[in-house]
Amino acid sequence: MNLKDCYNFADFRKLAKKNLPGPIFHYIDGGSDDETTLKRNTEAFSSCDLVPSILASVGEPDMTTEVFGKKIKMPLFLSPTAMQRLYHHDGDKASARAAEKFGTFYSMSTMATSSIEEIANISGGPKLFQLYIHKDQGLTDNLIDRCKRSGFNAMCLTVDTVVAGNRERDHRWGFTTPPKLTLKSLMSFALHPRWSLNYLAHEKFKLANVAHFTKKGSSIAKGVMEYINEQYDPAMSWKDAEYCIKRWGGPFAIKGVMSVEDAKRSVDIGASAIMLSNHGGRQLDGSRSPFDQLPAIADAVGGKLEIILDGGIRRGTHVLKALSLGATACSFGKGFLFALGAGGQKGVEAMLQRMHDEIRRDMILLGCKNISELNKKNIAFRL
Repeated sequence: MNLKDCYNFADFRKLAKKNLPGPIFHYIDGGSDDETTLKRNTEAFSSCDLVPSILASVGEPDMTTEVFGKKIKMPLFLSPTAMQRLYHHDGDKASARAAEKFGTFYSMSTMATSSIEEIANISGGPKLFQLYIHKDQGLTDNLIDRCKRSGFNAMCLTVDTVVAGNRERDHRWGFTTPPKLTLKSLMSFALHPRWSLNYLAHEKFKLANVAHFTKKGSSIAKGVMEYINEQYDPAMSWKDAEYCIKRWGGPFAIKGVMSVEDAKRSVDIGASAIMLSNHGGRQLDGSRSPFDQLPAIADAVGGKLEIILDGGIRRGTHVLKALSLGATACSFGKGFLFALGAGGQKGVEAMLQRMHDEIRRDMILLGCKNISELNKKNIAFRL
């Protein structure tokens, strides 16, 4: 199996599973506790159906939309995800280049394995930075200021990871960063010699944006969950979010909003966007899916800020359902990470091409000429 055999999310996942050692694959694939929320994130899209309009003279649909002050060529972009160097030796550089090629946002995690400056130098495409509030205020300020100097277009503050979720697969597979050989993981690394050789032959693993601030930034021997618990500030508040919005001074999203009340509060403190997200089902298991919460939140704050749906996206139809119910755009993480593990930059490009083609084709079949025509009339919920 190779990239030319990958036609959908499941295919890219299958190839990534073939290419990646067990601990690395399951870090992408897993969720928290019983993984109920992880499953629901995608299942929620099946709670309603699309209702097409016929004889609509669609022609070539306009897939462009505007988010964070930038026009993007399709209403889907890459979610911020940590440690991409683990999935392919080119890591964030591969993802950023692929996103630029497709005219959409690349999003950088605080815990990226390339630095803010490195990505700014290799990509002229739209870029979003994902911020965490650290206990060290100086580190948080440093990240914001470096993004300003490097020309990033937007910033989001992730608010649902004040402590790490209970990701049992990581414990079961012995996941650590950087990877360590243990009795549990030795066989898996040995069975994936290409990944192991590429990992050893390329630049040393490090969390490039924070390595100069903390020893944990270059070697998290105990695991990423302990880094979160030790470095992130569990006392983060709305005042911290408002401070970051003002210090940044540009398009800013609160990522992890899941209630109407928090969406309204985000408007009040000056956020320009919210990202409906439960961290890919990796934090509070048993919580609602973003798609389930979208209609109520869109009714409450639609038109007051941009709404990004993040979570469970597998198909172009999922994107169109979200846009019909009030989302401005969507973002996805697992989809492009599996593609990265499947084939590096070419893999991410292949996944983005598949999603682009699905959205385009489905807009034609739905009878929509442009994104602005998508609305609740296109949706029927099942009884």
